Amino acid sequence: MSTRKASTRSAVRPATGRILVIDVGGSHVKFRMGPEGEIRRFESGPDMSAAVMARKVRQMTKDLPYEAVSIGYPGPVVRGRIIGEPHNLGSGWVRYDFGKALGRPVRIVNDATMQALGSYEGGRMLFLGLGTGLGTALILDGAVESMEIGHAHFKRGRTFEDYLGERGRKRLGTKRWRKSVAEVVEQLKAVFEVDYVVLGGGNVRRLKKLPEGARIGDNLNAFAGGLRLWQRDDAFDV
Repeated sequence: MSTRKASTRSAVRPATGRILVIDVGGSHVKFRMGPEGEIRRFESGPDMSAAVMARKVRQMTKDLPYEAVSIGYPGPVVRGRIIGEPHNLGSGWVRYDFGKALGRPVRIVNDATMQALGSYEGGRMLFLGLGTGLGTALILDGAVESMEIGHAHFKRGRTFEDYLGERGRKRLGTKRWRKSVAEVVEQLKAVFEVDYVVLGGGNVRRLKKLPEGARIGDNLNAFAGGLRLWQRDDAFDV
């Protein structure tokens, strides 16, 4: 693999089968090249810095001839740039040069946005990622808006993430957590006037009944979203 310096922009759109998609989560980092490649993973956690993540990816992809990279990051991203450190990982993400570290052009979006892109079926859609934290994204007739609703006040001095994230599930118990999920879906669906809500993330499997107007999004949709990211001319506005 070439070690030439790589920018975040690429004059030539890469072949879909040569795009490496990295989904960074609070407990694991998962990645795959192309639409049908092998999914590889390693543990993340509160001590994993950006440099450690990039180094492990390089070590585990020496046999993959990828031409471009998409990264879904669990924190705020504006126009392809990380603007805030993650709540559930280590530090050093904001100014880290992933293009240089990985040796290829890189596009970065919020992880919920990446999964939302892969889940989108037209119209007005709200995505909620029920994982370690709470990821949120909104797609309105094809226009994508990353959001940080998870850290907004919900009720009783706590945030939406305090109720719907993994810490909230453990505090409330799974039964009460399910009720909170249904309540939040109902409220946000009305506030944003969306046609449907897609629920993703590892804790979706804990739901016994889907809230009205909601559907489950396959977690593999994050990889589909990473591929779609390189098909969009407006990728740096996402």
